[in-house]
Amino acid sequence: METLDRYIKELLDRSTPAAPAWNLEKIKSGEPRWNYVDGCMIRAILELYHITKREEYLKFADEFIDYFVQEDGSILSYDPTEFNIDNVNAGKTLFDLYKLTGKEKYKKAIETVYSQVAHQPRTLEGNFWHKLIYPFQVWLDGLYMGQPFYLQYETAFNDCKNCMDSYNQFVNVYKILRDKETGLYFHAYDETRMMYWSDDVTGLSKYFWLRALGWYSMALVDSIEIFPDSLAKEKEHLKQIYKELIDAMLKYQDESGMWYQIVDMAGVEPNYLEASGSAIFAYSIMKSVRMGLLDESYFAYGEKAFYGTCDKYLSEKDGQLQLEGICLVAGLGGKTRRDGSFEYYMSEPIVKNDAKGTAPLFLAYTEILYKNAGKK
Repeated sequence: METLDRYIKELLDRSTPAAPAWNLEKIKSGEPRWNYVDGCMIRAILELYHITKREEYLKFADEFIDYFVQEDGSILSYDPTEFNIDNVNAGKTLFDLYKLTGKEKYKKAIETVYSQVAHQPRTLEGNFWHKLIYPFQVWLDGLYMGQPFYLQYETAFNDCKNCMDSYNQFVNVYKILRDKETGLYFHAYDETRMMYWSDDVTGLSKYFWLRALGWYSMALVDSIEIFPDSLAKEKEHLKQIYKELIDAMLKYQDESGMWYQIVDMAGVEPNYLEASGSAIFAYSIMKSVRMGLLDESYFAYGEKAFYGTCDKYLSEKDGQLQLEGICLVAGLGGKTRRDGSFEYYMSEPIVKNDAKGTAPLFLAYTEILYKNAGKK
């Protein structure tokens, strides 16, 4: 699709490590920081490189991450002892870049990020805390931010000594955060049950937020891809968990191909069809078909989500392409007392071009390219 190629080029041309056009939160702060949003975009750019072999993609990704990574493996603005699981996400790009460029500092930086994972505080069930400032909490988002990096390190550099730990964290989420009636997952869980957003009995938040479910679906797909065949039984279990999630989500897919911000509340104003989560599921579903996790019949659902998102929200204004309909952020707790209510999820800004929407759309685009090329 020439339109997507052009859109990618426009975003990259307007971006530097200090001021990426796709990171609205960073633009607002004005400071270059190691963060998960940029990690999402650079990973998408690297995936585009793998399928297209366009050197400009590799060059951009390398120069962007190189800006942050110092020769000793330290990372500009990154402090592992903050124990923010979001900050692990960008570390996934380091494996690819180390392999592609041979820069030893990328291997050292992998060790820097792993130093956080190795000491990340945990719930009693054994799951990583979402952040040090959000103690005893597990958010679906965190599975994507932390687990694929964890598994990639374990399989590449640690003889998979802790792969079962990662598997158990997924199983805990399945047991605790999944709603048995719908098959959907709640956004988060507080094991202390003391947070104002959590249920007094279950510790769960109240709603099924689309992007959190999307992060979780990608966490499963990307982790299963890494998971070793030596743990075939556990890998098969994760595949089943993933298929159950997708089957549950498809019941709520809109005729446009997209999903609503609060998944199970279509038609309740002001709920809206949301771009980032829809793009994530487009990618997740199509990739899982390519991997053989789902049969070929599922590809059409992911493809419909991809084109539906483009049709509704990708447009041109003042000579530039833009992707609209992206929820900027949604969390729980914090200084603004994000209470996890329906009204809260509706109140967060809806923006354009943010990488939480554009990166998964580009990842979904790579799956279209793989399909067209007949590659596995």
